[in-house]
Amino acid sequence: MQREQFEPKIVGFFCNWCSYRAADGAGTARIKYSPNVRVIRLMCSGRVDITFILKALSLGADGVLVAGCHPGECHYIEQNYKTIRRFTMLRHTLEALGIDPRRVRLVWASAGEANHLAEAIDEMVEDVRTLGPLNWPRNWAEDGAHLDDVEKILHEHAEAMEVPQ
Repeated sequence: MQREQFEPKIVGFFCNWCSYRAADGAGTARIKYSPNVRVIRLMCSGRVDITFILKALSLGADGVLVAGCHPGECHYIEQNYKTIRRFTMLRHTLEALGIDPRRVRLVWASAGEANHLAEAIDEMVEDVRTLGPLNWPRNWAEDGAHLDDVEKILHEHAEAMEVPQ
């Protein structure tokens, strides 16, 4: 009997001005990439809050890909620098929660970098496939007892890593 290969579910938060257009360009140019990413278009990668990523993982995503304009090329001036700070804090939080930080990735892709974005998507899908399913929702107790622990850890790390907005 042949065992089915695990197909990861990846949520992608893409910047409207660069990364989303790169994904659109990949489709127009018929550049193939893994269909495992479900893209959510935001106006800017700076809009991606850590809670968006944790919510995606808690609802069953095996990984999250955040893609935006290259630093210094943001349509909203410096918002992707905010993304870098948040992403750094997120990686520490994920480690504290026992989640491999390789499940979340930050990629810079301008509108003209369809190939680069497609390669980044394929690479992430393969990496998450080797990590296996996250199954984070199944780890929660039915009575929600572990949710209090997660909120406590998040609160402690937010205070310890106080990042200026």
